[in-house]
Amino acid sequence: MNLPDIVAELVKAQNEFNSGAYADCFTENAEVFDEGKTYNGKTEIENWIDKANNEYWAKMKPLDYNGSQNILSAEISGTFPGSPIVLKYHFHLSDGQIKSLKITS
Repeated sequence: MNLPDIVAELVKAQNEFNSGAYADCFTENAEVFDEGKTYNGKTEIENWIDKANNEYWAKMKPLDYNGSQNILSAEISGTFPGSPIVLKYHFHLSDGQIKSLKITS
């Protein structure tokens, strides 16, 4: 599967539980929407993913990437009820970084 470099970096960072590298995939003023909450800026994004990593140890397995809509479908497995699940990652990319990310089921 052909992923944009920044999306491939995000997947790698997630699978290594590297919260700093994950946050570095985003612009300074990026937004993440997940489970009804919004996280603004790299610091909030890093804190959010670090907490999630420590709680769920979630790994991402890319299944499909729709390049025209910038949507990644990925199987997520970890220490959470119902694992594994398939989630959709809706990206808005800007200058080689992620400007916004919305995660949906």
